[in-house]
Amino acid sequence: MSQPEKLSNNQKKYLRGIAHGLNPMIIIGTNGVTESLMEELESTLTHHEILKIKISLGDRNERQEITQHILEQTGALLVQSVGKTCIIYRQNEETELPLPK
Repeated sequence: MSQPEKLSNNQKKYLRGIAHGLNPMIIIGTNGVTESLMEELESTLTHHEILKIKISLGDRNERQEITQHILEQTGALLVQSVGKTCIIYRQNEETELPLPK
């Protein structure tokens, strides 16, 4: 099963339901996006497939730029972005989180 190019509304709703109970696994603070943060994000995303990320710096535009940078670097898809928290998803080859149609 390969990574979809875009998530349908039904798939986003399903993933939001899963992520609702999760605590942020990655917190981006005053240092911003560093090389070590990207390495940690990559390994965590590979292991969990869905991540909740808290971005604790900057205004709305800066947070959107950081989110976009993360999506481009990891190849993940944005599920939801609300305030300082975003949820991203990247399907693994042997997924434990199959998406609905």
